[in-house]
Amino acid sequence: MSTDFQQARISLGARLRELRTEARLTVRELARRCGWVPSKISKLENGKQTATLEDLEVWARETGQPKVTSELKGRLRGLETSSRSWRRQLAAGHRALQELNVTQEKQAQNIRLFEPAIIPGVFQTPEYARSVLTDVSERLSAPRDIEAGVRARMKRQEALYEPGHLFQAVIWEAALHTLRCSPAVMAAQLDRLAGLIGLDTVTLGIIPFGVRMKFSPKHGFWIIDDSLVIADTWNAELWLDSTEDVAFYAKTWSLLHETAAYGPAAHRLIVRARTSLGHR
Repeated sequence: MSTDFQQARISLGARLRELRTEARLTVRELARRCGWVPSKISKLENGKQTATLEDLEVWARETGQPKVTSELKGRLRGLETSSRSWRRQLAAGHRALQELNVTQEKQAQNIRLFEPAIIPGVFQTPEYARSVLTDVSERLSAPRDIEAGVRARMKRQEALYEPGHLFQAVIWEAALHTLRCSPAVMAAQLDRLAGLIGLDTVTLGIIPFGVRMKFSPKHGFWIIDDSLVIADTWNAELWLDSTEDVAFYAKTWSLLHETAAYGPAAHRLIVRARTSLGHR
């Protein structure tokens, strides 16, 4: 599994390649315009070399897209730290952040995740995702590329239907009742969630209200191939890849998993939440 830094660098390279192909430039033509050797273009596009701020300015200008310079710089800043503030990550817009998730999830074989109060992004309907991303943009004064972000988030879901992937999700029952959208949109989202039960690439556990828990469900987190933990806080996303951190979160996930209901029992919890929407 690649490191978090490399994953982000690959995502940036893919965006640079997109700009070049949209400009209908070959590698050699762009290299000539930039005054670089062609191998530099290839290394940047394939995530083998880290771009500088000046590189990104030149790339945007020579591909005829100077307006994307700030987006590209925002992506570059996202490479620099394991504690990534949401405001800084979203400087490049929702699309950039969601595309990084696409890259991670397509390469991963096993993802274990926990969410206490939101439907995981990889399971969201477009309408639910649209509402969530709009809230985020308003709260953080982030770019409002909502539709591009929704499209990129939906692309993440392709991995759910591809052999070789396993998503082991545990969510707290609160996620079924927290309205991040209208009741009608939430009803459709719960229907979507129920439809995932039994999918070969997904196991879905729900921790019911009222069960004995060994700790409070403080925040959501994802464990990717037992090599990387991505944990959410109010203002930042933590990328943790030390052996100790991964082992700690793996143990935490196992304790949550032991408390969760699966199969028909999980389905009943979803139906109960779905039914409660009729009274709102």
